[in-house]
Order: sequence, then C-alpha cells, then structure tokens
Amino acid sequence: MNKVAIIMGSKSDFDIMSEAIEILKSFGIKTEHDIVSAHRTPNKMIEYAENAELNGIKVIIAGAGGAAHLPGMVASITSLPVIGVPIKSRNSIDGWDSILSILQMPGGVPVATVALNGSKNAGILAAQIIGSFDSNISQKVKAYKKDLENKVLESSKDLKEKS
Repeated sequence: MNKVAIIMGSKSDFDIMSEAIEILKSFGIKTEHDIVSAHRTPNKMIEYAENAELNGIKVIIAGAGGAAHLPGMVASITSLPVIGVPIKSRNSIDGWDSILSILQMPGGVPVATVALNGSKNAGILAAQIIGSFDSNISQKVKAYKKDLENKVLESSKDLKEKS
C-alpha cells in the first residue's frame, strides 16, 4: 500500500496541512499525520525520518512555519522524497522566513517546495510521485487534471455567453 506521511511542526499547522490529507484521500492514497517538531522534539523527528520507509511511507509532506527547519532536517535523514509546505504562522515574517528556510536547501539535500500554505499542491505532487510507479494513481491524477481543464473551459464558455 502506498502511504504518504503528513507531518507538521505544531497543532496550529493542522488546518493548513489538512488540505493535503483531503486531496490524497480523494486519490485513494492512505495517509498518516503527526506533529513532529524539529526544534521541540528532535529525537522524535530523527526516529520518524529514519523509520518512515520501513513503515511503508513513499513520500513525506512536511509543513512548518517560522524558521521552518522540519522539511530540510527530515530530508537530511531519509532518502524518501520530501515536499515542504511553508506555513505563514503567527510569528512569521509574512511567510518569507518559512519559504526561504525550506527553499534554500544546500546541494545534496533537496526539498520540493510548494507555495505558502500550499498543502493541497503538496498532496497533488505526492500523488504524482506515487503515480510514476502506480498506474492506478496515475490515472486518478490524470482524471483530476482533466476535470480542472473542463472547469476552466466551462467558465470560459459561461463568460463568453454573458458578454
């Protein structure tokens, strides 16, 4: 079974990160989620990252605000793909601190980074990664994208009819 882990630095991040859970479930991908703070529970973070693959995880989505070290630290420990979600938190510098902390990783420790508060896109990217080796998931992602296209075409048609 393909499984995606959604981890976050604090409980306050859950509202943002739940969008990843929802989109992954819509693709039929099993998820697990937990609070794993790079700064407050570093031993838990290390253990989680070291055991993720053994626990059936295929992709890790890590959301963090402020200094946002969680995605990069997890990526430094595991060989699994890590997708970082910068979160605009209450102590954030308009989200830029989180974006840059996740985006500016050193060579050899890549973290795919989505937009500020963009966990839905992180979920879609995780599904696309899994779809590269699971044809069932690939077909679901293709259908999702076709549905997006159809919605835009329908909106375009509606707009022209009202003009």
